[in-house]
Amino acid sequence: MTSRDFLRRRLVNQQIARGVHRSPSEVVAWLGAMQAQDYSGALWAVGLRSAGATEADVERAIAERTIVRTWPMRGTLHFVAAADVRWMLGLLTPRIIAGSASRSRELELDDAIFSRSRKLFIRALQDGRSLTRDTMCALLEAAKISTAEQRGYHILWRLAQEGVLCFGAREGKQHTFALLEEWAPKARTWDREEALAELARRYFTSHGPATLQDFIWWSGLKLSDGRAGLAMAEAHLSREAMNGVDYWMPHAPPLEGDNMPPVHLLPGFDQYMLGYTDRSAALDPLHSQKIVPGNNGVFMPTIVVRGRIAGTWKRTLKKKGIAFETSPFAPLNKTEMRAVAAAAKRYGDFMGLPVEAS
Repeated sequence: MTSRDFLRRRLVNQQIARGVHRSPSEVVAWLGAMQAQDYSGALWAVGLRSAGATEADVERAIAERTIVRTWPMRGTLHFVAAADVRWMLGLLTPRIIAGSASRSRELELDDAIFSRSRKLFIRALQDGRSLTRDTMCALLEAAKISTAEQRGYHILWRLAQEGVLCFGAREGKQHTFALLEEWAPKARTWDREEALAELARRYFTSHGPATLQDFIWWSGLKLSDGRAGLAMAEAHLSREAMNGVDYWMPHAPPLEGDNMPPVHLLPGFDQYMLGYTDRSAALDPLHSQKIVPGNNGVFMPTIVVRGRIAGTWKRTLKKKGIAFETSPFAPLNKTEMRAVAAAAKRYGDFMGLPVEAS
């Protein structure tokens, strides 16, 4: 497997190139989980992998409860298919909750406060109601539970980790919370071994070629659990060594031809970057600071040329369209520039707005 084949397989398996899934919920289920702390970027991450999807289509999938936004792994917001949310939370969040014990103590949050908050929110949200974060925090304050110093956020985060809360549909530009039991009542549950095997199969099928260490980083599992999941999923996967490292990927025929789009415009926090602990295959370490400027943890949207990250881009929404600016790491040739323009138009179609490229 050459370096070029390696990157082409990742593009294909991540549904960035030659995507076969049409609906947003199918895309999210295929990837397993997709980071969603940057909401607008996360909508595009789903949309660029869904044939012909618009931003309204992805928002509709969330409102129709086929996609759920919550904190299933690493304490970070993700989109998860509604059918998968319970078994993922059950598998991944107990370790996160245990690891947050010191932070809870710092905030003077104990089991009694979490219990009171849980009962309060269940009463407030039952029968299909949803409330904004500000309203949820106001309920806590009215019950004499302080939300200062990030206490309110931590309570919401903790109860979502426990499977009590999840994000609901937006009210205008405001995000809301709902009861997970009512929002995704048909979510499946599995025992631990089934869940480990399924998570490993989903990850390596959608992210491969990838290593065991990549899977452990992405999932937040312990090394022993990561190994167990990979062992149970091994029958569904192929293994290939490259530079002395074992990579796992789905069984697939060799890639033929080169008819993939040469350029893709990915949002910040996309799985193509954050799905792996080792990002050097796609990103020259010399450019890492350009992707996360200032070490603030915010990932810039990226220009991907033939699998390699070749620059960044940004948009400015205007009344009648989108001002679009690219910052390549090195000058692009005419063919690549035309491909950038085509990718920008696709983004404009997703947003339902014309694009002015510069």
